[in-house]
Order: sequence, then structure tokens, then C-alpha cells
Amino acid sequence: MNHRDVAESLCRRIALAVKPDTTVQETCKRMYARKVGAALVANDKGVLVGIFSGRDAVRVLSRGRDPSATLVRHAMTKSPETIGPRTTAPEALRLMRDGGFRHLPVVDDSNILGIVSRGDPCGTEQDRLNPETGIWEAIG
Repeated sequence: MNHRDVAESLCRRIALAVKPDTTVQETCKRMYARKVGAALVANDKGVLVGIFSGRDAVRVLSRGRDPSATLVRHAMTKSPETIGPRTTAPEALRLMRDGGFRHLPVVDDSNILGIVSRGDPCGTEQDRLNPETGIWEAIG
């Protein structure tokens, strides 16, 4: 079966990127404004150093930390799993399922190209996964 790669099969969106010294509150405001569930964290050279998601925000709040004083560098997932632009959409979905996360940065060498999320595939990519995966995606 011929699967399209991530670059060809995902809905087009520009990823939200923030610096490590951005506060959790500011990052959450930007995520809300852009209607995204995660932000890529990049250093001054544009190299990916982490990812910050809604789950990380919940963790900050549940620990009683002040989101206006907590830097995203202290709340992000460091060195996240990444994929390249030639990864197929089903491969990306399997990696997210198996890793228990919803967002995957797309990088080529050290260049950030974007981010994919479980709900991004357009067309039939999710249907191409085995039936167990389809059930997992529906209730996950």
C-alpha cells in the first residue's frame, strides 16, 4: 500500500514556537489564540529543545505553581520524539499511539518544519491503521 508522507498528507498549519524563557501563562495564551494543543520550544538558534502541551500546563497548575512566574523551560517535555518529513501519516499515528502523546514535531536535520497532531491527518490515513488502532483513536 502506498502511503503519503507527513508533508503531503497533513492539514497545513504553521506551528507555534516559543522561546524557553516564555512563561507558561504566555505560552497558554498563544496556544489558545492559535487554537493549538501544543507549542514547540526552540532556542535562539531555532533548534528544537522541547514541546509544551496542555498536559504540561495541567501539571504546572496541579503542582500549585504560578503560571505567570513559571518558565516554559521548567514545564516542557525536553528532547521530544520527532519525525522527519518523509514519515508516513500512519507511521506518525502509530508512534503517537505507542508513545502515549498527541503531538509530534517534524524536523529535518536540526530544522523545525512543523508539528503534527493525532487529529491532523486529512483523508483516510487514520482508517488505514489496523482496527484496534481505529478503536483506540476513537476512545483515546
